[in-house]
Amino acid sequence: MTDLVEVLLPNALDHGFDYRVPEGMAAPVGTIVTVPLGSKHTLGVVWGAGRGGVDPGKIKSILQVHDEFPPLSKQFRKFLQWTAWYNGAPKGAVIKMALPIADIEKQGRVTASQISAIHHENITIAELSKEQKAAKELLVGKSGEGFHISLLDGVTGSGKTEVYFAAIAEQLARHPQGQVLVLLPEIALSVQWLSRFEERFGVAPVLWHSNVTPARRRAAWQAIATGHARVVVGARSALFLPYPHLSMIVVDEEHDGSYKQEEGVMYHARDMAIARAQHEHFPVVLVSATPSLESVANVQAGKYSEVTLTSRHAEAHMPSIHLIDMRAEKLDRDSFISQPLRTAIADALAQGHQAMLFLNRRGYAPLVLCRHCGHRFQCPHCSAWLVMHQKKRGNEELKKWRNDEKKEFLNSSIPQFPCHLTCHHCDYHIPLPSACPECKSENTLHACGPGVERIFEEITTLMPQARVATLASDSATSHSELSRIIEAMEKREIDILVGTQMIAKGHHFGGLAVVGVVDADLGLSGGDLRAAEKTYQLLHQISGRAGREQVRGHVYLQSYIPDHPVMQALAEGGRDAFFAAELEARKTADMPPFSRLSALIIEGHKEEEVIATTKKLASLTTHHSPLITTYGPAPAPLYMLRGKYRYRFLVKAPRNINLPNYMQDWVEGVKAPRSVRIKIDIDPMSFL
Repeated sequence: MTDLVEVLLPNALDHGFDYRVPEGMAAPVGTIVTVPLGSKHTLGVVWGAGRGGVDPGKIKSILQVHDEFPPLSKQFRKFLQWTAWYNGAPKGAVIKMALPIADIEKQGRVTASQISAIHHENITIAELSKEQKAAKELLVGKSGEGFHISLLDGVTGSGKTEVYFAAIAEQLARHPQGQVLVLLPEIALSVQWLSRFEERFGVAPVLWHSNVTPARRRAAWQAIATGHARVVVGARSALFLPYPHLSMIVVDEEHDGSYKQEEGVMYHARDMAIARAQHEHFPVVLVSATPSLESVANVQAGKYSEVTLTSRHAEAHMPSIHLIDMRAEKLDRDSFISQPLRTAIADALAQGHQAMLFLNRRGYAPLVLCRHCGHRFQCPHCSAWLVMHQKKRGNEELKKWRNDEKKEFLNSSIPQFPCHLTCHHCDYHIPLPSACPECKSENTLHACGPGVERIFEEITTLMPQARVATLASDSATSHSELSRIIEAMEKREIDILVGTQMIAKGHHFGGLAVVGVVDADLGLSGGDLRAAEKTYQLLHQISGRAGREQVRGHVYLQSYIPDHPVMQALAEGGRDAFFAAELEARKTADMPPFSRLSALIIEGHKEEEVIATTKKLASLTTHHSPLITTYGPAPAPLYMLRGKYRYRFLVKAPRNINLPNYMQDWVEGVKAPRSVRIKIDIDPMSFL
């Protein structure tokens, strides 16, 4: 009798389908195969013996075995299955992350000659300081112990990247076929990183992120799956690719919230990296100047080893931090840069240095309203205000347009050039109207608050001779444009760089003397459990861009609450004391990392069905363990998102509770309409 196997497909199902293995074909467990599905063909993975219970006449046969790729190992398959269980996701959705290329079978076989090989004789690691050498030796020593977690904790500018580059080089030498994965939280961090890597290793690594072209992604996937890609640098999705010889993972900026995937399979890439390393028995290195409180607590508990770098490289000094009390500043209406910050920037430019202005808010203004009737422009699909953006124009074009038209920008809250209103959640957008759509009044629309485009406008008006550029996801929409801006900053062709969190971490600009944070309080509102931690980390990281070489750095934080513990910790350099106080507050409140959280999100296009499903789930909370606290249900802060109505529960449990099983048992107790989706978010980072 022909063998039957279960083939797991990259879809939203938690089970596979039975297929026949044709006579003379071998399809062991873990093999990547092509199978028919309806009228199409698709890739899948042989997951085990056939499940049975299907009419034999309806069972189709495997079309092709992809023996050009190694089978997925037992350990990797266990990791994928564990990922699905832990995050409450279908196994097929996790397989889809491992097999993201639908037409792999159409591509030619990858050979070693097609991949830039790393030759050990070409590796030239930069000269390390005594402290850096000691840190490298500690990392290398721990990497020989199989699974191990190290936290490389170093001040900004201390050379953490060079240290783990040296550790990677030794790991590759120790494992001739081994592969190393470096995770970066955002593509913006990879521009300078890639240049440094090529300088050290003599070849570019394989790159994996959403902006890589389909052809390059196919080539990258094949290089990874065949083991030819020795070093891969990528965003969080790179973690789930089928490396046959993975021997180390480095998670740079491990504290960064971008590692949390909020759509589809909801997972935290840092935590999943640790899980993969444990399943496949190799070391993982977490890197940060401002570690997450979870990592700090794990170091204190002895679960992680800590490797520290306490001083900046090449005798550079940490920047001076200056708090500007905005309550005492007398700014003109629609001005947002204080006089002390203006003076500091002017002085820096006069000395031939550079400056950076940071505001973690895209666009021109976060809200537009009518002064006459109070109408506010809101997205029809989301519970969010529409954000004003300048029409797509380059920095120089905007400056030229303003000068040619002789517009006095600061005399009006609405810019004179064309603008549009957009939703940052669903990308709905409309042109900015000339009159209020509610009361039909003209010249009554008012832009409230600043975004980076408005700060760009103000600083170019204040300093018309300065070369100013912006760096945000709206202004740098491609990797080449991002590279161009960063290269110009490196060559000191830009005097002032205005940007969002894209400029906050990972960059090294030798001429940067002044960093100004326009609204340092921005992240402290909203009731987020991690608000203080996140704000401190972000402001510490942006502060660390200043004074990284011979130039003395100064950081100016504009704040309306300068006495806040976050601001005081930054001003006094009291990072460890701040972390200790935060941990104590979390312990007193029995919040993570001393307990576990999980969220349940119910969403759908029909409000009445969402509410009915939510009520059914709420009725089951009376059967919950007394050790578990359930908050809600409540309408989500973003009650409507992309046209879907949303409710949320929040669950708090002791760390010894099997929270994934608990959440899945709860969800399985309710049969929801097909139009309603119930999502489990283990260890949530967002509460919207």
